[in-house]
Amino acid sequence: MNTNRVRSTQMNLLYEDLARAQMSARLGEARELRRGHALVKAARLSRKAERAAVQAKLALARAL
Repeated sequence: MNTNRVRSTQMNLLYEDLARAQMSARLGEARELRRGHALVKAARLSRKAERAAVQAKLALARAL
């Protein structure tokens, strides 16, 4: 009876370790996705700012 209880406890600990590892992996994946989305957004805003700068230069050239 005692060995069954020890085995049961060991199995529960293994399942807890597995669950922690899976959760850690999922959190890491979520962080990477957020980082990727932030980079895409930054690139988009950069292109938008570059277009606005070009438009401002053209408007200034027309005004002169």
